[in-house]
Amino acid sequence: MKNRIKTRMIKILSGNKETRLTVQVADTQRKREKGLMFVEKLPENEGMLFVFSEEIYGGFWMKNTLIPLSIAFLDSDGEILKILDMEPCKEDICPTYDPELSYHYAIEVNLGWFEKYKIKEGDYVKFD
Repeated sequence: MKNRIKTRMIKILSGNKETRLTVQVADTQRKREKGLMFVEKLPENEGMLFVFSEEIYGGFWMKNTLIPLSIAFLDSDGEILKILDMEPCKEDICPTYDPELSYHYAIEVNLGWFEKYKIKEGDYVKFD
């Protein structure tokens, strides 16, 4: 299938702890726009990695997203700059969750996942 989204394993380093996360990679405009829309359940240690070709500004919204999510915004080195919690939105006009800084990657996971694994701003994501 052509539109099958690829997955990869990433590691999040916090102190001397390493947490693994399987992510679907959204690395095209179309995949990024669709994101996790209409997904009814996200497995515990899975998420979505949004990859941008250059640093960008601006936020994410939750239009047609059915499950609450947490999102981490990362710089080009993989440092977590900001983590926000986002609520599902079925309205026409949905709030934007804006980190108010530039970022290169974003990772969406189930609401509270970062907190549960004690992952915080300043921690690093390894992509290899």
